[in-house]
Amino acid sequence: MKIRVLIADDHPVVRDGLRFSLSRANREIEIVAEAEDGVAAAALARTLTPDVVVMDITMPRLNGLEAARDILGRNPAAKIIILSLHDTRVLVEEAINAGVRGYLTKETASRDIAQAVAEVHAGRFFLSPSIAHVLVEMGLGRGRTAETARRGAALTPRERRVLQLIAEGRTGKEIAAELGISPNTVHAHRTSLMTKLGLHKQTDLARFAVKEGLAKP
Repeated sequence: MKIRVLIADDHPVVRDGLRFSLSRANREIEIVAEAEDGVAAAALARTLTPDVVVMDITMPRLNGLEAARDILGRNPAAKIIILSLHDTRVLVEEAINAGVRGYLTKETASRDIAQAVAEVHAGRFFLSPSIAHVLVEMGLGRGRTAETARRGAALTPRERRVLQLIAEGRTGKEIAAELGISPNTVHAHRTSLMTKLGLHKQTDLARFAVKEGLAKP
């Protein structure tokens, strides 16, 4: 039986490269659908229930981590591999804590993607060699620095979504329309974000989201 895979990345050339690498390396892998943003990826995962979802972090409308949380919230058995240009411990740890089974850097994705899909499908974890040390450090109980802990203040899923849309340059009215909430509610989320993250301006929120790899610059 073939391994059914959903690919999500906002760059067509990346999707093409992943499709080529997977088809060349393993004939038992079938690409069942592709998505160009996190909202579409989550919707396709619900309707198609692929065996493995391969998803970029910094996608428009809904980033890969939030899409992963959405997918896993509805289907805890879903198997997700995250792709990212960023290999910071904060992002890797956040992805693993969210329930992601694999994390690949785009630098080595074309080489490792087929093995990652096979490993994750088999119920195991797969991390790019350059970031595998994160699991070791987590197992040894090494905590985040005080600054990282502050920056990693608990945000609600809706706050994370608002944060990404702010970083994408959306206005309050546009965010309200996208999420189906009032502009006043958007303002309340923005205020809460600033308080939790210790920031004081909307531009600071945008820079934070980009720095953390949750939105594109």
